[in-house]
Amino acid sequence: MPVTLAPSRPAAAPPAPDAARDAIRNEALRLGFDAVGFARAHLGPEVRERLAAFLEAGMHGEMGWMAERAEQRSHPRALWPEAVSVVSLGMNYGPEDDPLASLSLPDRGTVSVYARHRDYHDVVKKRLKALARWMVDRFAGGESAMALKVFVDTAPVAEKPLAQQAGIGWQGKHSNLVSRAHGSWLFLGEVYTTLDLAPDRPETDHCGQCRRCLDACPTGAFLGPYRLDARRCVSYLTIEHKGPVPEALRPRLGNRIYGCDDCLAACPWNKFAHTATEPALIGREDLAAPRLAELAALDDATFRALFSGSPIKRIGRDRFVRNVLYAIGNSADPALLPEARRLAGDPDPVVAEAAAWAVSRLEDITP
Repeated sequence: MPVTLAPSRPAAAPPAPDAARDAIRNEALRLGFDAVGFARAHLGPEVRERLAAFLEAGMHGEMGWMAERAEQRSHPRALWPEAVSVVSLGMNYGPEDDPLASLSLPDRGTVSVYARHRDYHDVVKKRLKALARWMVDRFAGGESAMALKVFVDTAPVAEKPLAQQAGIGWQGKHSNLVSRAHGSWLFLGEVYTTLDLAPDRPETDHCGQCRRCLDACPTGAFLGPYRLDARRCVSYLTIEHKGPVPEALRPRLGNRIYGCDDCLAACPWNKFAHTATEPALIGREDLAAPRLAELAALDDATFRALFSGSPIKRIGRDRFVRNVLYAIGNSADPALLPEARRLAGDPDPVVAEAAAWAVSRLEDITP
């Protein structure tokens, strides 16, 4: 159902369409969003066809929710028939320094930039709700009756195609959104509304002949430009995949213990990006290059305490420690062998198997 918020004051006369767009854009920027665009609540057949091909090939792996709600993801009005317009919004989370610097530190872990700070779902959704309240107060009531819904990426919304239609950026060859102003570092959110707002001009593709993102992938997850096989993607393997990671891929994980930024960081459009200014999206110092030995020692309670308010918390201690053990096995650091041996007796069978693998790797290089 649409969000039904009562206006806190009588609505003024309906503004001209351009005035409404300008007012919404200005309020969104005031609330802390860095990019704002407008699109029709409609997606062309190419979005549905690309998603269908991806699902039919099984490249979504264990992400069954993608197939279950594919129709709603392909058609905004299948999710909410009353939607007329979409306000697409981006919030910059650009890193302060090289996001890949910790890859060269074998006794440390590498955490994706987006997970080094507060859970972006909470940050973005709070701002979306504030914008929604403002829109209801400004435009609802009398002759200008309207309704709206807000989304972050937990709903079946084709965020990147909608953002491209709204002129915020384009889907690069790595399938993520690229912005000429913010590079690869934008969190996205949407307001679906019954307001009839003129759309912005869609952004065009500016990748050209560049393939740096494709070549940067450590596991070879790209079948070609714009074609990602999630089953080989480090982000999928360390976050969405529940069981043991295929052994052939484990060495390629390196010390990536939650997500991967290699394809994002490789994009040359990042030269125009700037560091996040929202305090909640500035990375935690303790997650810039955390020590693997300390992470391997986490039990459920200490894991929850360490990652309270973090997106990492949602995968749970067992899956996270599994990832840490793969990094330990790739470390070539005999000093980490005791931790791996200890966890070989872990009650979780996936953790225990990952520990046994790490032990065998480290014992092979131990004099």
